[in-house]
Amino acid sequence: MASISKRDNGSWLARYRPVAGGAQKTRSFARKVDAKRWLDETTASIVTSQYVDPTAAKTTVRQYAKAWQAAQVTRASTRNNVDVALRLHVLPTIGDRPMGSVRSSDMQALVKMLSATLSPGTVRETYKIAGRLFGAAVDDRVLAVSPCHRVRLPHDDRAEVVVPTVEQITTLAGRVPARYRALVVLLAGSGLRIGEALGLGKSDVDFLRRTVKVKRQRLPSGVIGPPKTSKSARTVPLGKVVVDELAAHLAKYLSEDALFTVPAGTPLGYSVWRHMWTKVNTTAKLDVDTHQLRHFYASALISGGASVKVIQARLGHASAVITLDTYGHLWPDDDTLTRTVIDAAFGPLEDSLRTKATL
Repeated sequence: MASISKRDNGSWLARYRPVAGGAQKTRSFARKVDAKRWLDETTASIVTSQYVDPTAAKTTVRQYAKAWQAAQVTRASTRNNVDVALRLHVLPTIGDRPMGSVRSSDMQALVKMLSATLSPGTVRETYKIAGRLFGAAVDDRVLAVSPCHRVRLPHDDRAEVVVPTVEQITTLAGRVPARYRALVVLLAGSGLRIGEALGLGKSDVDFLRRTVKVKRQRLPSGVIGPPKTSKSARTVPLGKVVVDELAAHLAKYLSEDALFTVPAGTPLGYSVWRHMWTKVNTTAKLDVDTHQLRHFYASALISGGASVKVIQARLGHASAVITLDTYGHLWPDDDTLTRTVIDAAFGPLEDSLRTKATL
């Protein structure tokens, strides 16, 4: 219930309760018309579920972020990314500000400041996480609107992916310890992420159907966790070269469950693989990181005419947009595609003309 009453000093006191049985909120005005206007606006916001408790907006960004982070249900890697973005980039600047005091101009200033020392991709990811934080505050009725609105972000000028050559991959596969040769071939011939490959068990490879099933990944900590996204759980067809390499690997290196192990028999982990891979690259005077083997696989599919949706499914991308953003430059341009299509269409005519010319 809302009401207005005149005080002994001549001012007007407006009262309301945001919820039945809740604490009463009051505000004093010099004129009755101002008190009525404010009370009408507040009542309308309550009726339309847009009400924001004025005291809630006084919570600092740091306080709200702490509670928000604690309530998130995410993978360990995602939690770490959120923690780094907030702790190192957002909270040092606006952490002690009341939530209600942060404006879009403040977020624009934050983006500009971060852009001076961080890459465009890192700035965009940090801003994205801040947007989730303030979006949750709107859902919790701590804020009426999010300050992450109409903020100009730096252009993401990441270099196009570099695809290693067959010769480079062959060189690396030949220089790694024989125990890990099959892993190099698998990465280049299936597009699996390194964590997905390290998380494979022997039963995940179906030699009859020539497929490998991705249903888990080994995290950098060594712990087995779920795939990166729901789309990352997938079954990938394998070519004969990959299947034969895996068969030879299993015949020579026995283990209880893990597909790839160290000589002691325990599963191969990130640290051992990274150390070995770096050493091999140095020896071969190459600079091919593990993820570039995934690029090689995608490039081969594109060269073979695979569609965006097929490549998205094989790589386990969450959306086709990610596939296009990463590999769009590898598809033939419109001019090349036009020439190829027309040449194919004129194939029979060309053969006919050539025959007539011969006769």
